[in-house]
Amino acid sequence: MDFLIIAGLSGAGKTVAVHSLEDIGFYCVDNLPAALITTFYDLCRNSNDDRMERVALVTNIRSEDDYRRYSESLEKLRSEKKYFKVLFLDASESVLLTRYKSTRRKHPLAGKSVSTTAAAVGLEQTLLENVKLSADYLIDTTNLSASQLKERVLTLFIGDSRLGFSVACMSFGFKYGLPLEADLVFDVRCLPNPFYIEELKLKTGLDQEVRDYVLKWEQTKELYKKIEEYIDYALPLYIKEGKSQLVVAFGCTGGQHRSVTLAGRLYDHLLETGQPATLHHRDIRKA
Repeated sequence: MDFLIIAGLSGAGKTVAVHSLEDIGFYCVDNLPAALITTFYDLCRNSNDDRMERVALVTNIRSEDDYRRYSESLEKLRSEKKYFKVLFLDASESVLLTRYKSTRRKHPLAGKSVSTTAAAVGLEQTLLENVKLSADYLIDTTNLSASQLKERVLTLFIGDSRLGFSVACMSFGFKYGLPLEADLVFDVRCLPNPFYIEELKLKTGLDQEVRDYVLKWEQTKELYKKIEEYIDYALPLYIKEGKSQLVVAFGCTGGQHRSVTLAGRLYDHLLETGQPATLHHRDIRKA
């Protein structure tokens, strides 16, 4: 049985994530109290219902008691060697405040121990810091639309195999900010930039002409070779450590050309070696 626990900040996209999982066959439960996680796990495992082969639940942690019950539930699952994974959804404070302002919703913690939305967001970030650090999968939704988040979730969890180790290849533009979920970031702004070639400026690394331009340079070939060698060497070490996902991000200035090309190149290499991988171009639509 695949058992996925979804946690994260209020407003970071948990509802979108769970609906996306439902679309690919997960049996989903929203807003399950943390104290009931182990009970729900046993019910699903002992059920004869085929729908329980892939289960996802959303749990909200909004107090120290919730966090204690969450930690106790996960520790019990681990001690009993029960298989599960945790997906954490994160976003920057400024983006969360903007989302709450645009929807005019009240933050769940506002009006309890704090009086403003900003203070509520900060309190929740502090409360969930350890949950975030211990998660198996992390998606930062700061720069993602709802459709882009759905795409990330689908590419991460689609398929019939058990949730296992995968590599998420990502491209991004430094001018839009670093991807907070990245484990490894490779800055490829040192490579020749197709942006300054008139016939390539409005194209992206998805176009063959751009890929050919980026990859023809000796410095590109040498840099990519070293990155690929490092990834091939490090992957078994990350797997041995027990990681479920490695996020490898390539960044250029705008996230249109060089980063897209090299992220795609690594993605193709991983698939050729039989390593499950996903590909996401965070800023490619922002030109």
